[in-house]
Amino acid sequence: MAQKGVQLERETFSCSICLDLLKDPVTTSCGHSYCMKCIKQHWDGELIHSCPQCRQSFTPRPVLLKNTMLAALVEELKKTGLPHAPADHCYAGAEDVACDVCTGRKLKACKSCLVCLASYCDKHLQGHNELPVFKKHKLVEPSKKLQENICSRHDEVMKLFCRTDQQCICSLCSVDKHKGHDTVSAAAERTERQRELEGSRLNIQQRIQDREKEGKLLQKEVEAVNGSADKAVEDSQKTFSELICLMEKRSSDVKQQVRSQQKSEVSRVKELQEKLEQEISELKRRDSELKLLSHTEDHNQFLHSYPSLSALSEPTHSSSINIRPLSYFEHVTAALSAVRDKLQDVLREEWTNVSPTEVEVLPSAAEPTTRAGFLHYSQEITLDPNTAHTWLVLSEGSKKATNMGQQQSYSSHPDRFTYYSQVLSRESLTGRCYWEVEQRGAAVYVAVAYKNISRAGIESLFGHNDKSWSLDCDQNSYSFRYNRISTPVSGPQSSRVGVYLDHRAGVLSFYSIVSETMTLLHRVHTTFTQPLHAGLWLYQTYGTTAELCKLKKPEVIGGALLLLKLTV
Repeated sequence: MAQKGVQLERETFSCSICLDLLKDPVTTSCGHSYCMKCIKQHWDGELIHSCPQCRQSFTPRPVLLKNTMLAALVEELKKTGLPHAPADHCYAGAEDVACDVCTGRKLKACKSCLVCLASYCDKHLQGHNELPVFKKHKLVEPSKKLQENICSRHDEVMKLFCRTDQQCICSLCSVDKHKGHDTVSAAAERTERQRELEGSRLNIQQRIQDREKEGKLLQKEVEAVNGSADKAVEDSQKTFSELICLMEKRSSDVKQQVRSQQKSEVSRVKELQEKLEQEISELKRRDSELKLLSHTEDHNQFLHSYPSLSALSEPTHSSSINIRPLSYFEHVTAALSAVRDKLQDVLREEWTNVSPTEVEVLPSAAEPTTRAGFLHYSQEITLDPNTAHTWLVLSEGSKKATNMGQQQSYSSHPDRFTYYSQVLSRESLTGRCYWEVEQRGAAVYVAVAYKNISRAGIESLFGHNDKSWSLDCDQNSYSFRYNRISTPVSGPQSSRVGVYLDHRAGVLSFYSIVSETMTLLHRVHTTFTQPLHAGLWLYQTYGTTAELCKLKKPEVIGGALLLLKLTV
């Protein structure tokens, strides 16, 4: 009873806001007391000032004064050694399981009893821990679901499990709704399910270990990928830096050697200019003397002076003055353009090893303007005997085709033309390249075609489909054919035709060649979607020939030669 009295005293002199003994107690007009600090803080956040316990409102906000009597009583209670109130965290909140025995503000439950179907705090659990009658009661962690253990039909604890219906039941259910079913005690079913659970846990734990190992392997792979990528970036930067340094060095070399040769040539020309000016000055002086002599009236003086004045020094022969073309260094530009295109082709072809997207590393260069410029792009081309029509004979290292006018002994091959006397080159053509064809006899078609052009039927003829482009070289005229459309072409007749291809830029040009003079016959601008092959069609007359000419690239000065040796 003394303990109960103490508890009542504590509740009497406690603040209902902080749940501790009153500090600087004040009393509202409705009779409830609070700590001065607590009630002020409570009202500071409200528009309507009311009592936290009875909800009586006050207008205006009351001015509260310390209740000296309550303050004195509280001080006396403190001197009696009154135990401290439970800490705030010991009381049950909305998410906690409350003690079913506590009255007023309930404390948190520390255990729940599956027999009593009640939850207890530490204080009210003492009976279960001390009295023998509670020894067989099953205590578990606090649970809000104790009522789920009560049968809704019979209001009894469900201690059995019906395996037939897979649900918990009470003893009355086993002789009623579940009569004749396979029933066991809930404890026995729990034991069996527990074994299954442990097996599932072992399986899950094993899978966790396996996945953790795989995760570590994946992490190692991420580290390897990152490391490899970092090294690749570092190496690529180093490689490109070296290439840039090399290109800058080559650029400096070309510039230096061109300037050096420029200086040498200019010096040579100026020396000749000085000699010419001296000779002109001398001739003008002699001409003036001869003019004066011509006006002399004294015959004896004229005859005396003439021999010495008429004797002239040997003139500077015009052939000793080597007049170079205005485009003296064009071959250097052409050589550098050729190297540029080779570098572009290498970068474009090899770029797929780095990136699936083709990148135009360098802009397309202009088409050459002289034969020397074209020859820098000359490419060794041979004819493919597996594509040659059976009337054609290949010779000169498979560079020359001759129409024999009758069938030759060729083996069967799927690439062989069977309808027209045509042949394709072995080599596929990409980038920038140039070749020349020399013809003899009747008409010849000089063409380029995709590898997958038809080999049989009318549609296989060069220029009569969308897979080939052909210049028809008759003895008296030219015409261009593509996809069955013929276009007349004008130009000087020649037995030699030059072909220039810039595959990337989509340019195909045909030239008539007379000596070193090149005349454009026809130019095509299109988009090539596949590598091309050089093609020849020979009129079906015995002795008609077409030969891929052997071309020699012109020499270039040192700087350009250094660039030609550049490897990527």
